[in-house]
Amino acid sequence: MSLMARDYSFLLFKSVSHALSAEIILKRHEIPFKLIPVPKQISSDCGVCIRFSPVDNERITGALSCAVDIDRVVSAGCDTIFS
Repeated sequence: MSLMARDYSFLLFKSVSHALSAEIILKRHEIPFKLIPVPKQISSDCGVCIRFSPVDNERITGALSCAVDIDRVVSAGCDTIFS
């Protein structure tokens, strides 16, 4: 297993510009995350996503709710992303 789905959640965006805007906001709020290429197991689209700990889900979605258009959240434990 290359990454364990239960360890991370992922925010996907409709465009790279939305992901970069989210990065700025999350840094401002000092919320831990990592900007990474979208894993092919999640989506075949090119682009970047935000990987974060599920414990920060409410903080992250709250910080981004009115500022950035989130395409979807792939939550740890909801799907088997990596096998």
